[in-house]
Amino acid sequence: MKRLFVFPAIALVLSLAACGGSENKNTSTTTEETTSSAESATTETVPGIENVELSNTIVVESNDQMKFDKELLRVKAGEAVSLTLKNVGTLPKESMGHNLIVLKPGVDIATFAGEATAAADADYIPKTSLSSIAAHTKLLGPGEEDKISFTLEKGVYTFICSFPGHYGVMQGKIVAE
Repeated sequence: MKRLFVFPAIALVLSLAACGGSENKNTSTTTEETTSSAESATTETVPGIENVELSNTIVVESNDQMKFDKELLRVKAGEAVSLTLKNVGTLPKESMGHNLIVLKPGVDIATFAGEATAAADADYIPKTSLSSIAAHTKLLGPGEEDKISFTLEKGVYTFICSFPGHYGVMQGKIVAE
C-alpha cells in the first residue's frame, strides 16, 4: 500500500524540480528572444541581401513570362531612389501590362491586389489604397519604360505588379538601410 503513495510522490517531486529548473532557462531565452526581436524589428534581415549591391539608381525589367529580372533591391534610406521599369515583353498591354508598386511595410498584399484588380480604369492602382503605396510606376505595354523617384525610410518594402493575376509571381523586396 505504501508503494502506491511513494511512486506518485516521487513523480510529483520530479515534475516540480523539472519545472523549476527550466524556468530559469526560459527566462534567459525569453530575454534573448526579446532583444533579438527588437533588433530585427528595426533591422529586419532578408536572406541574400548581403549579396545585393547598394544602389539608389535601379533598373528593373518585366517580361512576358510575368517576371521581374530583380527580386531583391538594396537602397540607402532617406536618400532619393531613381527607379526605371522597362517592359521588355512583346505581348499587348491589355493582356500583359506591367507596373511596379512599392507597398508600405505591413500592407496585406492579397487584399491590395484584390482592390487593384477592380481598378482597371486607373491602371490597376486603387485610389482606395493610395495610403498603402510608397511609390508606383504607370502601367506599361511592350517596349515602354517609366522612371520614378521616391525616398524610403529605413525598412523592408514589398514591390509587386498589380496587373490582374501577376502579383503572385511578380513581387520582390526593397531593403532601405
